[in-house]
Amino acid sequence: MSDHRLVYSTAGGRVDYCPRCERRKEMCVCGNRRMAAPNDGVVRLQRDRRNRGGKTVTVITGIPGDTAALTALATELKRLCGSGGGVRDGAIEIQGDHRERLAARLTELGYRVKLAGG
Repeated sequence: MSDHRLVYSTAGGRVDYCPRCERRKEMCVCGNRRMAAPNDGVVRLQRDRRNRGGKTVTVITGIPGDTAALTALATELKRLCGSGGGVRDGAIEIQGDHRERLAARLTELGYRVKLAGG
């Protein structure tokens, strides 16, 4: 039974493993974790479809502030686009491809915006 891995422990709760390298998420070596956003003052908008079942999501990174500020901004942007989304790992995710509309609104709010990725 050595091929089974620990899924839950009473000492630490749920133990998450990377599906590629089968190591704990915090010790992952395969690059499956999201890269940290550069802290250069530019808000980046990118379209993403990885690990979402083919659904397109617009990911907004580089916005300074705490989780409460990001959540408030995410609510405003979701209302603007008429779609769902949320805050995950310090990035705002909006369902669908709304990069141009979001770029215009974030520019109005005073952010320097860059369309990143494909």
